[in-house]
Amino acid sequence: MSLPPFDQRDGFIWHNGSLVPWRDAKLHVLSHGLHYGSCVFEGERAYGGNIFKSREHSERFRRSAEILDFEIPYSVEQLDAAKDATVRANGLVNCYVRPVAWRGSEMMAVAAQNSTINVAIAVWDWPSMFDIATKMKGIKLDIAEYRRPDPMTAPSGAKAAGLYMICTISKHRAERRGYADALMFDWQGRVAECTGANVFFVKDGALHTPIADCFLDGITRRTVIDLAKRRGIEVIERRIMPEELSGFDECFICGTGAEVTPVAEIGETYRFTPGAVSRALIEDYEREVNAGPRPDWLSK
Repeated sequence: MSLPPFDQRDGFIWHNGSLVPWRDAKLHVLSHGLHYGSCVFEGERAYGGNIFKSREHSERFRRSAEILDFEIPYSVEQLDAAKDATVRANGLVNCYVRPVAWRGSEMMAVAAQNSTINVAIAVWDWPSMFDIATKMKGIKLDIAEYRRPDPMTAPSGAKAAGLYMICTISKHRAERRGYADALMFDWQGRVAECTGANVFFVKDGALHTPIADCFLDGITRRTVIDLAKRRGIEVIERRIMPEELSGFDECFICGTGAEVTPVAEIGETYRFTPGAVSRALIEDYEREVNAGPRPDWLSK
């Protein structure tokens, strides 16, 4: 069954301080965020009605806006409360959560210091992409043509909408070629990340992952690192060159959408066998995200 377009759904979206009917949450076509990319967002999930690491996401949301030279007019506490209210208003227990902030339509030029900062929060049903049996088969990654930019040329520490333009292009190309996603290199040709997820490799029982200095240090990434360390797994953050890929035993990606998903192939050259480390971290992550307290409203 095909789902309706996102602008034609029912429910409620939190928009500039109030819950409004889903179809009424709109912006003008001359919004600065649409034309000039002055927009930041978050990707979060609620499990059992509890938004996983909600505060960390709200803190990063505000930091991203500061990097783009604007201030979100709500505190971390207000954002957390608004997200919870939106989940509850839509009656969803397990769902995706999307806060977004953008400069409005008061100014239409590169400079937009006097534009109103708009904030919205939407939630929708988005089950886990794969069950564990399917995950353990591993997905296939293409190798993207575009690269993550030099951090001196782009605000790589922000979860900014404009940074995802090359990700969409790379994802489309990968899917046309029969892949699930694409592995991106950085501006110097080193392994970086996928289009919307961080990447890890396993060798001799240790985890290896690229240093997050030209791409987002994901909240899921940090969670996986913490879970691995709890298990006594060594985690090595370092520069990884493409020619090293053939020497790794396992590979997996992680992110809010992907959660923890093993990789079986990268391009036409590199093959991996999803194994014990990947499975353990999938299971650990599932326990971690479901460990939060159940909201009071679910028991009423």
